[in-house]
Parts: sequence; structure tokens; C-alpha cells
Amino acid sequence: MPEPINQAQPDRLATDEKDYLWLNLRELPYFRGLMRAVEASFYNRVDLPGPVLDVGSGDGQFVTVAFDRRIEVGIDPWRTPMREAAKRGGYHGLVLGDGARMPFPGGHFGSAFSNSVLEHIPPIDDVLVEIGRVLKSGAPFVFCGPNHRFSSGLSVGNALDRLGLHSLGDAYRLFFNRIARHVHCDSPDVWQKRLENAGFELEQYWHYYSPQALHVTEWGHLFGVPSLVAHQLTGRWIIAPTKWNLAPTYWLAHKYYRPQESQDGVCTFYIARRK
Repeated sequence: MPEPINQAQPDRLATDEKDYLWLNLRELPYFRGLMRAVEASFYNRVDLPGPVLDVGSGDGQFVTVAFDRRIEVGIDPWRTPMREAAKRGGYHGLVLGDGARMPFPGGHFGSAFSNSVLEHIPPIDDVLVEIGRVLKSGAPFVFCGPNHRFSSGLSVGNALDRLGLHSLGDAYRLFFNRIARHVHCDSPDVWQKRLENAGFELEQYWHYYSPQALHVTEWGHLFGVPSLVAHQLTGRWIIAPTKWNLAPTYWLAHKYYRPQESQDGVCTFYIARRK
């Protein structure tokens, strides 16, 4: 039987020296920047031996904020964001490829992480097996994403439930997860079984991102069209990334910025290890 999973204690999650919130808000819409800031704050407390693999590297914005060094390899299936990642310079190397069929030899990497990516991947079991294949024995694998509380924490769905419109509430939750491209919003028990089947041991996890923070993110998604238009026209989410322009946004987001464990958090951060 696997050892019991221990949640991280609050005293492990110390105050950050870097202002992860500002570093994200100057580049991302606030509803994305707030969550990424919380997640970025966790990585300086995790030991990731090299060479490091980022599964789902995207446009490379996250690693340039979360890490003070370049990551050895990032892999992603989408060409356009990878071009942007190359410009940012956060990786020594980038590979266009499928996470379920990676072009790396077995046991090559000393660690791997995947930040808010695995919840979007339908063949998740195949990807976990492949990550295990390319990791050395004993290598850590760190990832995070929405958990089993995410859908039930959505404010519009809950408001419809209170009005007795439960079918509409459920339809809204399906709609929101569709626009967020969520395939897996699962509990730690579900992830533990997946990890064990892929040759990992789940060592530790903690929940983060309060329901109140989720509501801020939720409404940002619903009214995020201006940011989307700006990105399509200019290639930038934020047109004027100055402190005077973003002061109201920073003030609002900072009220919900909690880079620490949240017992009722709607997302979960996991630390697993290759057996």
C-alpha cells in the first residue's frame, strides 16, 4: 500500500521575495495572471534537478516568471505559442511534439513539471506513462490544476441553483469548463491512481486558490473579450503594462492573491516521484 499523502503545512509556504502578481499582471489578463502568480510562487519551494522538462510549455510566459534560470527543454503541440516561447528565451531547447509520444530517450530527465496543462489533455494516462518513461528513477514530477471543487465553486452556477434552476446551473458549469477547455477536474484520489498506474508515487499535495479567487477568475473569463481582441490585434494581452495603468487591476487582484495552502481551494498542486 502507498504511504499516506500528507498535505503541505502552511509554514512551508513562506512569503515570496518576488512580486509574482505584478510580473504576471503586466503580461496577462488579470483572471489568468492572478492564478499564474499563485502557482509561480510554489516553484521556488520545489527542488527540480536538471535536466528539467516542461510538459506543455505554451508561449513560455510562465517559466520566465516562475524561474530565475532557463529550463532545459519545453515540449508543446502548438507551433504558434512555441514561436513566442522561443522569443522569450526561457528554454535552452523547445520541441514541437505530442506529450504521449515524446522524442526523448528513456530516463533522460532529472525532473519534470506541467503547470495547469494536464487538465486539458484527454489521453492523460498515455501522457503520464510517457512522462514516467523519460524521467530517471526517483525523479520528481510536479504539476497542478483544477480539482473536484472547481465546478461546484462557480458563482453563476451556484446562483442558478439557489433560484431552483439546477438544470441551468449544471449547463452553465459545463459551458464554463468547455470555454476553459477543462477535461479533468479531479480529486487527489483520482490523480493518485493515475500516477500509480504510470509508475509514480504521489508524495505530497496541497489545495490552493480560494472560491472567492475563483469568482474573480470566472467573471474575468466571461468579460475578457477586450483582452482577447487586444491580443489578436497586437500580440499582447496588455497594451500599456505600466504600474499607473494597472494600479486598479493590481489592487483588485491583490485582495485575492494567496500564495499558500487553502483548505477549500479549487485547485491542487502535486509533487510525485518516479519509482
